[in-house]
Amino acid sequence: MDIYEVTEVTPQLIEAFDRLIPQLSRSNPPPSVDELEFIIASPASVLLVAEIDGVIQGSLTLALFRIPTAMRAWIEDVVVDDAARGAGVGRALNERALDIAREAGAATVDLTSRPSREAANRLYQRIGFVQRDTNVYRFQVEEK
Repeated sequence: MDIYEVTEVTPQLIEAFDRLIPQLSRSNPPPSVDELEFIIASPASVLLVAEIDGVIQGSLTLALFRIPTAMRAWIEDVVVDDAARGAGVGRALNERALDIAREAGAATVDLTSRPSREAANRLYQRIGFVQRDTNVYRFQVEEK
């Protein structure tokens, strides 16, 4: 398994997101080429993929941002292809993201996960994430 940061949009990447995003979200479409290029070019995000035998089997986005009190990091949109579940893809992606966050000087790395994603929640706890006693609020900026 190879875990690497995406540096360019390729047909393989587009195919992977067309296959993976519906497994993550039924309400959001896969990103367009322009959206993928924006993510890759942004200094605030790192797009990681996991490749097995030449096929992208998972993805994770790490957001890095500076606030007045510290450098922070946030893991978003972790998705592993159904066919690759149990092969360590999610763990490998998260561990690489944590390494990048450490290298960037992040004080913390946060993520959220729906309670229904039981296997993912167990994985996060095994890696060392601790559930916080906090409220998460969301404001819908635009109607979808």
